[in-house]
Formats: sequence, structure tokens, C-alpha cells
Amino acid sequence: MRGAEIGISPDPSGSGLVGLPIWLWTAVTPLTWGPITATASVPGLSVTARGQATEIRWDMGDGRSVTCENPGTPYNKATHGASASTTCGYPGYSVPSRTQPDGRYTVVATTTWHIEWWVVGGGATGAETVTRESSTSIRIDELQVVTG
Repeated sequence: MRGAEIGISPDPSGSGLVGLPIWLWTAVTPLTWGPITATASVPGLSVTARGQATEIRWDMGDGRSVTCENPGTPYNKATHGASASTTCGYPGYSVPSRTQPDGRYTVVATTTWHIEWWVVGGGATGAETVTRESSTSIRIDELQVVTG
């Protein structure tokens, strides 16, 4: 298990605008969303564990966050345009990122995983909750229109 393989729109190599919605998602793989199962064995005993992500908390770098109970939907410019995500998104930044370090907001994705384990040959079972983090950054600009 590891943190989210972050997908975000606008693309971190470009910039977004104040007030426009932000799309958030992770690639869905066994290591980034699950399910994932692993077994370790010694003679006469084996332990199996199964993990599944249950949510991702997106700390957006401006003091606000959003929690999604799904991996989100990848943004597609042709079909989504300027619309907000219906599965996992952020309504938009209210101020540009120019005052932030490197002029960018740091976005931290914290994935919560539920792990169940059981011992074959020993009878024990249990459950754990663990978190994994990953991060990216995004530049947000401001567009002002002057009419005369």
C-alpha cells in the first residue's frame, strides 16, 4: 500500500484560476486504492492480510480540505469542460497562490486504509487502520477583466 497516485486538474504543469473547480483523483491500482491481499508463511502457519482504501482527505494548502470516500474520476477536458467533479473535487480557491512558497499551493492527499488479517493455523484475526500520504503542488492565478 502507498499513498495516492495523485491526479489533479488543472494540471500541475500549468495553472488554474481563482474560483474554478478543482478535480481530484487517484489512479485505481491495488497499491493506491486496493483491494490488495498478501500472505506470509512459515511451516504450519500463514498470515494473510487484505487492505482496501476507504477515503482520501485532500488538504488543499489554503487551510481547507475535502474528504472523498471514493478514488474520484479523472478529468477529461473534452467531456468535463469547466464543470465540477461529481465524485471528488474542490469548489475552487478563493485567492491566488502567489503568496505561497514557490507561488504554489501544496496539496496533500492522505489515504486511509482498512486492513483485515487472519492467521491460518493459529486462529487469530484482527483489523487495523493505517494512513499513507502523497503530495503535489498547484499554481492558481487570478484573472481580472477590465471593461471600458
